[in-house]
Amino acid sequence: MTNTDEQLFVGVMTGTSMDAIDVVIARFAGSRPTLADCRSQPLDRELREELLSVTGDTPLAQVAELDVRMGNALADAVLATLKQSGVSPETVHAIGCHGQTVYHMTAQRWPATVQLGDPNIIAERTGITTVADFRRRDLAAGGEGAPLAPAFHRAFFAHPLEDRIVINIGGMANLTYLPAHRGQQLTGFDVGPGNVLMDGWIAQQRGETLDKDGAWAATGTVDKELLARMRAEPFFALPPPKSTGRDLFNMNWVLRHIADGRAIPEGADVQATLCELTAGTIAEAVTQTCAQPQQVMICGGGAHNKHLMRRLAAHLPQCDIVPTDTLGIGADWVEAAGFAWLAREALAGRPANAVSVTGARHPAVLGGVYHG
Repeated sequence: MTNTDEQLFVGVMTGTSMDAIDVVIARFAGSRPTLADCRSQPLDRELREELLSVTGDTPLAQVAELDVRMGNALADAVLATLKQSGVSPETVHAIGCHGQTVYHMTAQRWPATVQLGDPNIIAERTGITTVADFRRRDLAAGGEGAPLAPAFHRAFFAHPLEDRIVINIGGMANLTYLPAHRGQQLTGFDVGPGNVLMDGWIAQQRGETLDKDGAWAATGTVDKELLARMRAEPFFALPPPKSTGRDLFNMNWVLRHIADGRAIPEGADVQATLCELTAGTIAEAVTQTCAQPQQVMICGGGAHNKHLMRRLAAHLPQCDIVPTDTLGIGADWVEAAGFAWLAREALAGRPANAVSVTGARHPAVLGGVYHG
């Protein structure tokens, strides 16, 4: 395949923590991308705080305004990345943009998901065809609308001789099981909280955006009673397919479980307990899904939390736990690369929802196309 056969796609992702906008420029000369450049663009602090405050009771006018502001922020991030990388917008085939999830509730009469960041603005300002709104078609087909990453994980990380598991630890943690034999079913689901509770707790207690390396958690002692109350959350016992988000796992959830105890734990002990909650629920999901995976690959911001990685290794001593960097995509960029891939699949008219993962009635082409 010659260079003229290559196509450039941009993938854009903001996670549950909303700490930055991740942008990748992916070069496709086949089904597997290579990353030409990856950059994290800052998200305005005021905009971030307003997005974090969105609930079901937020006035519609405010949500509509945030949709426009986020659309402009995403366009700014794409344009800045292209300029810094020396890539002309005219050479980019399309942008795949997830948007910022502010609502995702599927276990109700009218399942719904909302991502902010108007793709019309992105297409208008960049001049590049933009693919967005990936989740709602899967919901319309009876699925959970999440997780969407497993189909990309299969395309990029699957191995013909090894059973592999990919764990993405973003705000939420999700798991993808990639069996060596193509005849076996692809499995993927949201495990529960990844970084979201640890980030929220340290922000509330110490005014910091994250617990770098898990250093604060490492100074605390796990409160076993608090951990048991948290582990009793019904979501953890649900079978796949399942998905979750900030609508369930948030600071109110943490404070409610703390208040149910006999004493208020020290701040560092709560952080240690939240870290153990993430490590323990991930480990349990791994062992229940695949008794002996040859490799467990970690991506997302949680891959940098050294204390969390130590706790995960302690729970899974039989597993080879490695960052996805060892297979060609840095742990920070897998999600954004996935949305570049999803945009490519959408424009090719190929279904990209794994029905064994989302529970949809049938495969579907995901995403709305907004022409540049």
